[in-house]
Formats: sequence, structure tokens, C-alpha cells
Amino acid sequence: MMFEYPVEIARDDDGSYLVTFPDVPEAVTFGETEADALARAVDALETALMGYMADWRPLPPASAANGRPTVMPDLLSTLKLAVYAAMRERDWRKADLARAMALNPRQIDRLLDLRHASTVAQLDQALRLCGRRVVMETAAVAA
Repeated sequence: MMFEYPVEIARDDDGSYLVTFPDVPEAVTFGETEADALARAVDALETALMGYMADWRPLPPASAANGRPTVMPDLLSTLKLAVYAAMRERDWRKADLARAMALNPRQIDRLLDLRHASTVAQLDQALRLCGRRVVMETAAVAA
């Protein structure tokens, strides 16, 4: 699952830039410049996706960018979202992953918390236990 979401950027009445996510309507932010607004958009996206996770809802799929700018969570958050999506796919709750990893359920809460610094090794292990693996790709950054 990819977590690179297209955004709409519009000039607001007060001259600031408003950023919205068509696929994640809960994620909205602004900035004084377009670059500032896009930088803030990462936090808005992660915060909205944490709400989906807290409510145990499926994560919204990202639509095609079709020339629009895109925003994605940071690398660690992307791995955590992948674990969450894999758990839902497998119909596992946090307790199931805790048992499979031989961890305390509170540790699974931290593992899935986008604001907590987990290790890549733990997230890789969780994904493998859920029947998934990480495939990494890099891409050029738009100038």
C-alpha cells in the first residue's frame, strides 16, 4: 500500500495557502507560503491517519496524483501505517500482534503510535509476522 497522497493547494482569502487532501478530508492545513503549507501538510496527514487508526478504520487509499503535488508521512510513520494495514488485512487486533511478537500490548500501542520512535527492526518483524515484507524504492525529488 502506498501512502503518497495528492493535495490541493489554494490561495486563501487572507493570502495564506490552504492545503487539503481529497482522499483524507480530515487533513487540512495552511501556511504563509506554498512551501510552508506543504511542509505542514505532513503533520496534518499523519494526525488524520492516526485518527483512522484510533477508530480502527481502514486507511484511505491514495488516488493518482494527476499532476498535483503529493505528500507522504515520514519513513517511520509509513512503516507503522503498513503494519496497521497488514494487521487489518489479516484481521488481527493489537493483542494478536502482541502474542505473535511476544510483547506486552502496550508495546504494540507504541509500535503503532506515529509519534513514538520505534525501531525499523521491530516494524520489519511485525510486517513479516503479518505476512508482508518491506520493498524499498527511492525516487527523485521534484525540484
